[in-house]
Amino acid sequence: MTTDPWLIALDIDGTILDVDGEIPDATHREIDRLVAAGHEVMLATGRSARDTLPVRERLGIEPKYVVSANGAMTLEKDAADARGYAARWVETFDPSGALEALSGVLRDARFAVEGSDGIYRYSGRFPEGTFEAQGIEVPFADLAKEPVTRLVVVSPDQTIEEFLANIEKSGLHSVSYSVGWTAWLDIAPDGVNKGTALERVRESHGIARDRVFVAGDGRNDIEMLQWAAAGGGRGVAMGNAPQEVIDAGNELTTDFYHEGLAKALAKIPG
Repeated sequence: MTTDPWLIALDIDGTILDVDGEIPDATHREIDRLVAAGHEVMLATGRSARDTLPVRERLGIEPKYVVSANGAMTLEKDAADARGYAARWVETFDPSGALEALSGVLRDARFAVEGSDGIYRYSGRFPEGTFEAQGIEVPFADLAKEPVTRLVVVSPDQTIEEFLANIEKSGLHSVSYSVGWTAWLDIAPDGVNKGTALERVRESHGIARDRVFVAGDGRNDIEMLQWAAAGGGRGVAMGNAPQEVIDAGNELTTDFYHEGLAKALAKIPG
């Protein structure tokens, strides 16, 4: 058991899980090894809390904290909560300005917000398997009724290039945002991202900045990768990541289907 643990924060989709929701055996083995050695292995994801905790269970890990909603919600282990975790730090913002700006240039877009209760409220039909099963459909005007941790915008009829151009045209400001692989936009409170949430977690654990390992493949991982690299830790971009994500880290591994995460984790001594 190590006396000098690493803080190991992992993105989920495209890093731990493939598009079919499968976890490679090699990833399981490395995570089991690191947990047994006393390292703090946790999740840092854009998913909601309710979509994050089942992945934690599948991995068999019990970290003190879990970062969800791109850093806007950090959960803490809590035996009194039915899920085993309760909200510890929650960041919210008023989505009305972003909704107004984006609806003006993305006329066929679908919008959804995630409240501090972890429930999605959405307007318009989303791609299958996203929010309908766990959310509530509401009129567009109701999306801005209360502060939210996250605003999601999807424009399935646009190319990623058209989508990016329209976001630029909207003049979106006073929020943090990242664009996904498709025409999918995640908006968080200004200055909030996975990196800011993980710095809180690191301070709480008292782990040195150079004992931090993060891994991710999406644009919402950029700040997390930069944060780890800037502190002398390991900011590992997956080989399947866009170039701007690769540039944000200080280490590149192979892609998901060539056991990229497991190979990077294997370099951490047990």
